[in-house]
Amino acid sequence: MINKDFCVCILTHGRPDKVLTYKTLLKCGYTGEVYFVVDNEDKTVDRYRENFGDERVIVFDKKAMADSTDECNNWDYRKVGVHARNACFDIAKKLGYTYFIQLDDDYTAFKFMIDTKSTENCGDRKSIKNIDKVFDLLLSYYKDNNFLAIAMAQGGDFIGGINNGVGSYRFSKRKCMNSWICSTKRRFKFIGSFNDDVNTYTILGSRGNLFLTIPLVSIDQPATQSGKGGMTEAYKLTGTYIKSFHTILMHPSSVKVAMMRTQNIRLHHSFDWKYTMPMIISDVYKIF
Repeated sequence: MINKDFCVCILTHGRPDKVLTYKTLLKCGYTGEVYFVVDNEDKTVDRYRENFGDERVIVFDKKAMADSTDECNNWDYRKVGVHARNACFDIAKKLGYTYFIQLDDDYTAFKFMIDTKSTENCGDRKSIKNIDKVFDLLLSYYKDNNFLAIAMAQGGDFIGGINNGVGSYRFSKRKCMNSWICSTKRRFKFIGSFNDDVNTYTILGSRGNLFLTIPLVSIDQPATQSGKGGMTEAYKLTGTYIKSFHTILMHPSSVKVAMMRTQNIRLHHSFDWKYTMPMIISDVYKIF
């Protein structure tokens, strides 16, 4: 990579022999630095070290991080990912990096999204073969703009084709999910033990901070709750209603719980975007 002040942080728990994202990065030609962010309550830490090396497995104090995180509930349940997300800022800084990307551990592909002008599908999806170049371009864009974070798209962003109104190709959404490009010089705190990514871009975005999903590159990953480890146990224990309701607590004026009518119908958060993100015009456009 051109940018030597950048690294990949893979957030993982309980899956030392199944870190799909690492294999996918190598398949896509990644040559940069990778670190595996693991908490000290993970019983498989030693196996991570065996697989990836001591210097690449970074263990953080989960209880200490939990004590400094707004978990949006009143129970002590730490088998969630928000603490690893918040730990990454200190980890990257200590390792000497200004920029980093947070990735979950279950990605099976990184792909380009190409608009074929079809309204019946989401266009052609081409596997990325030189992800170094993609990361360099994303990072250059991030450096040149005032975003707190930017992200690649997810498969759900393209359901219904290019005219689905979600912003697949027409425009980009002011949100971030899963693949967060961040900077130690633009620090922020992830919020909530569940739905931490949605909570964060909702509450901070409503205050004028910028987040963005880049629609022309995307990640693939298995369906939620389909694999062991990670957040699966937490989701199965609490269900999607409690997960989604954390975001309502954050921003009740624009978020509600509604049915998500995919193959597996389930409750999910639903936004009224015009009441969530302010649309502030710069003073330079004042006419009087």
